[in-house]
Amino acid sequence: MGQLEGKTAVITGGSTGIGLATAIRLAAEGAHVFITGRRKTELDAAVETIGSTRATAVAGDISDLTDLDRLYDAVRARGRGLDVVFANAAAASFATLEQTTEEHFDRTFGVNVRGTLFTVQKALPLLNDGASVILNSSVRADDGVAAFGAYAASKAAIRSFARTWANELKARNIRVNAISPGTIETPGLDAVVGTGDTSVTKSHFAAGVPLGRIGRADEVANIVAFLASEQSSFILGANLYIDGGENQI
Repeated sequence: MGQLEGKTAVITGGSTGIGLATAIRLAAEGAHVFITGRRKTELDAAVETIGSTRATAVAGDISDLTDLDRLYDAVRARGRGLDVVFANAAAASFATLEQTTEEHFDRTFGVNVRGTLFTVQKALPLLNDGASVILNSSVRADDGVAAFGAYAASKAAIRSFARTWANELKARNIRVNAISPGTIETPGLDAVVGTGDTSVTKSHFAAGVPLGRIGRADEVANIVAFLASEQSSFILGANLYIDGGENQI
């Protein structure tokens, strides 16, 4: 029997990258996972990968509150409440202070901050006592990488949310924690790096990691699974770095 047998989980941004790797891992531990994302084709492929008996896809954008309502209506219809929320979906792109536009700022904060807040707020009526909420922050919140200002600030807000919400929800024994992945090999990284030969840029990223390589999505999923399970029952308001030592050494 898996660590999450009979549990129900929601994973935003669950069709690719860290979200998909986590959905696969939580399903393997016995959970039924509800995944959401903007592209139906990718969601359908993700369900096929995870297994249709273990996964339900609900297309939507977390910055659209109507889409979030549809997601939680689907969870409610299953009738088992909600035990795990992994607020993973995010928008990321480079822009220096001089280059930042209203559109860039609004998209970054609309998805990463506003979307995360309402993802968790709208889950509250469904959360079973003792549930686990995991927020996806980033080492970029700390390291001052040039041209990542809006993204880094949005991820710093996520870390702040984790502390506050952990305090607010502790009476229900709902644990809220954050993770801060470093540079992880995902389609999202490819999108940020750009088209063409990305190996040089990725090699540059890898050179800044003490372990000498970029991380894997399944390595992040392992930590999310830990925080979702009873193995982390005495961890609250924490921020776990999954970065190969990038922000530690």
